[in-house]
Amino acid sequence: MWDLSYAFPSLLLLLIYLGYYYVLPHIPTKRNLTFVSLLVIECGSVIMDILSSWVDMHHTIYPLSIEYFTNSLYFILFFLRTYAFFSFTASVLRIDNCRNLLVQLFVRIPSVFGIVVTFFSPWLKKIYYMDENGYHSGPWYNYIYIASALYLLGTYVIFFIYKNKLVRRREVAGIFWYNTILVIGVILRYMFPSLLLEDTFCLIAIVIIYLSFENPDFYLEGRTSFFNSKALKEYLGEISGTKEYNMFAVVIKNYKDVREIYGAQQMALGIQMIGNFLQKKYPGSLIFYYRSGRFIVHGHEKYNYDDMRKEISDRFEMPWKANGAELYLDAGYIYMGPKESSRSADVVLNMLTSALGKAESTVDDLIILGEQEFRDNAKETEAKRSLEYAIDHNLVEVYLQPIIDSITKKVIGAEALARIKDPMGKIISPSIFIPLAEKSGQIVELGEQVFEKVCRFISENNMNKMGLKWINVNLSPIQFMRPDIGDKLLAIMKKYNVNPEKIHFEITEEIMVEESLLTKQIELLQNSGLYFVLDDYGKGYSNLYRVKKCPFINIKLDMSLVWEYMREPDVMLPNMVNTFKSMGFSITAEGIEDEKMDEEMSRVGCDYLQGFYFSKPITMEEFVAKYS
Repeated sequence: MWDLSYAFPSLLLLLIYLGYYYVLPHIPTKRNLTFVSLLVIECGSVIMDILSSWVDMHHTIYPLSIEYFTNSLYFILFFLRTYAFFSFTASVLRIDNCRNLLVQLFVRIPSVFGIVVTFFSPWLKKIYYMDENGYHSGPWYNYIYIASALYLLGTYVIFFIYKNKLVRRREVAGIFWYNTILVIGVILRYMFPSLLLEDTFCLIAIVIIYLSFENPDFYLEGRTSFFNSKALKEYLGEISGTKEYNMFAVVIKNYKDVREIYGAQQMALGIQMIGNFLQKKYPGSLIFYYRSGRFIVHGHEKYNYDDMRKEISDRFEMPWKANGAELYLDAGYIYMGPKESSRSADVVLNMLTSALGKAESTVDDLIILGEQEFRDNAKETEAKRSLEYAIDHNLVEVYLQPIIDSITKKVIGAEALARIKDPMGKIISPSIFIPLAEKSGQIVELGEQVFEKVCRFISENNMNKMGLKWINVNLSPIQFMRPDIGDKLLAIMKKYNVNPEKIHFEITEEIMVEESLLTKQIELLQNSGLYFVLDDYGKGYSNLYRVKKCPFINIKLDMSLVWEYMREPDVMLPNMVNTFKSMGFSITAEGIEDEKMDEEMSRVGCDYLQGFYFSKPITMEEFVAKYS
């Protein structure tokens, strides 16, 4: 009567998937729990489909109670399975209907109704009934197809409404195809009820789900088998605002340098040992590996962060022994308490990522993420948005700060400084947005906008009338090292018919670390007729030998050198000025804030002066009005 040949292979494959899924770790999200429930229900459904069909085919040797029990249990599992597939799709699309009791009850009505009718079928004989001739379909038997159709239709509806929540094409295609496979399975069951084909199509749908969403390897860091950053993001996204938690992060300091010292293989073993230590030390917590020697212990309130820091620090006092080698590592720590767990997952992860970067290099061994840290991070996030908006819409403003001749006390030049504003029109500090632009690579577009606006200013205004001989424009290290930088700068100057003598490019000491690259690039640009100024001398890595080899026309003393000299005068700064001048460089002193500094820097031989004593940076329009 029933062909069981399709059901047995399906059952074996389902049991393999269920066993394999349980062997690998998986995060306790609603979606994963729903998938486990789906696997268990489907396994039970196939088992009972086989048993009930076997009993029905041999009804003469089994008591009536066994026949009713096996058939009723199969139909109950059938209705649970249809709901489980729908529920999994809802969890993938992050549709939370559990908080609304009415919605929850409404969604479950088709399956609950089918289960109730099935339970009373031995007496009501609606879905099926048994007599001396064996199994018979009841008058309401087709309700199983109605319930399946309702859930599948609902699945397609929510899929097309909420599919924009999915960011991966694999996931969009996965939802569409596994539900399409289920539709085909229901149709074939209706057409060929004796073949038990629907179980095979349910298996195919589960395979698609596994490959698209539930492969544990998606959420495990390949070398260590700890949960990865994707797992952390999904887990926090589900529990944020509904469950309190704390996080304690362990960061290996100077990870890249340490990895080069010990080698990739040794460090991989060390990472595994550290993760194993954390798992054993804090059972019940989830351990995430956030790349580059950074671990996150997602725990409960029972763990005190002071105790955790001491316990982990004590372990780091001892070497981590791997393959006969001893790894001596130093660690920094980050703690976020339950008070902050109500924030959105994106905010927490953004703050955590920023803190992890700081913890790797800071001298402090513990960073506590509290209200002030999140407020500062929110400002940084707003600055990122403002920076991106300003660059995309060509809204980067250029302010000019005058450079004064130390003898005549008249304006002789100016420095162009980039400024951007937040949505309220307030200027964002360059100390915030410049590092952000350098980190994101937007510094190139930022610099090009500033340079073009300076060239336009020069072409549209009478420089001689303002006393200006040149304008200094800053070149970031990223800009400076681009092989096409000379062509781009000259093209913009040609566009506005600007003489190269009117612009001096300021580069910082940071560029001078890579001496061979510096020499090659600066020679290339100098041959194009461009002029260079060394900015912030005394702040970084430069020395007299490097300065001597580079064709700078001016050296700007960093304000820290100037201020230190004014606090404790000595012979170092005057001798430095004399040395540079004997080598043919002119000297600019930055950070001049009062008359005394003006007089002293002029006395020691500085050619030019710059600072708030003369003027703060002002808009181009204000500069023209003030100095024309």
